[in-house]
Amino acid sequence: MEADRKPRKELRHGRNETEEERADRRWTELIQEIRVAQTGVQVLLGFLLTVAFTPHFQSLHQTDRTIYLVTVVLGSLATGALIGPVAFHRIVSGRHMKPRAVVWASRLTLVGLVLLLATLTSALFLVLRVVTDNAYVPWLVAGVLAWYLVCWFALPLWIRLRFTSED
Repeated sequence: MEADRKPRKELRHGRNETEEERADRRWTELIQEIRVAQTGVQVLLGFLLTVAFTPHFQSLHQTDRTIYLVTVVLGSLATGALIGPVAFHRIVSGRHMKPRAVVWASRLTLVGLVLLLATLTSALFLVLRVVTDNAYVPWLVAGVLAWYLVCWFALPLWIRLRFTSED
């Protein structure tokens, strides 16, 4: 019975899985991550799309309307990038390309997260500009942006560099 099994390629860090099993596991993990980001960006975009139809929107200055337009476009791009892996998987499913599909879906997800970061920053900037005309708004937004960058990118990259073994 053991002789009938295909030899398994053992990966560097001790997981006893084939390339296909690893791709399946990574795909499942990626889809779980995307679900969180997709929900957030879709709710934000849905809210943004309704703003243009409110009476207050008509009284916005042209600068604020431009910021709104940029924010909606960024939100649309983020939504496309974060939904992209699902369409990608559906189109290449059954073609024995899952390891490559996981790599490309991961790239789309990272692009989607960067676009979501830009959308959130732009939306915060717009809301704070409308709520107050104070000069500290850009500084406050910069502080929140720095926080996002630390939480989403700097900390994970630092942990990755610090604790990745050289084996």
